[in-house]
Amino acid sequence: MTWTSTTPAASSSTLDKKPARPPTAFERRVYEATSAIPRGRVSTYGEVAKLLKSSPRAVGGALRRNPFAPGVPCHRVVAAGGAALGGFSGTSGATPETARKLSMLVEEEVELKRTKKKGRGGAEGGEGVEFGRTAVMSAVELAQALEAIRSSSAATK
Repeated sequence: MTWTSTTPAASSSTLDKKPARPPTAFERRVYEATSAIPRGRVSTYGEVAKLLKSSPRAVGGALRRNPFAPGVPCHRVVAAGGAALGGFSGTSGATPETARKLSMLVEEEVELKRTKKKGRGGAEGGEGVEFGRTAVMSAVELAQALEAIRSSSAATK
């Protein structure tokens, strides 16, 4: 994708949180990897980071600034362990934005179930999400999907 000042995200309420600059080389790599996650699947910040030899926080930071959503489906990158979904639209925790992320995943028929999280000391801590075994893509699966996309693009040129 090519950066322009008229990227669809520029009209969203998150405009103030997104930089008015083109994505960095690292951010472009994150967006390319995220674009390889098909509808109905998710990956974790950690698995994307493993693929890119980076850190989960760096991946999250890049996705927070994603100017290509929903074309680059950042909602398909989730936190590991079902503790929470991870952030969305520049927010984290129980927000209307993360509720929207969950509803997008449900609409895409990602295999998941809602769970009760345990807070500190074992107290009820709110709602979590547990993904089915086949729903979460590993770094290896992401690498294979990226290679297939690149091969397909090269074959059509």
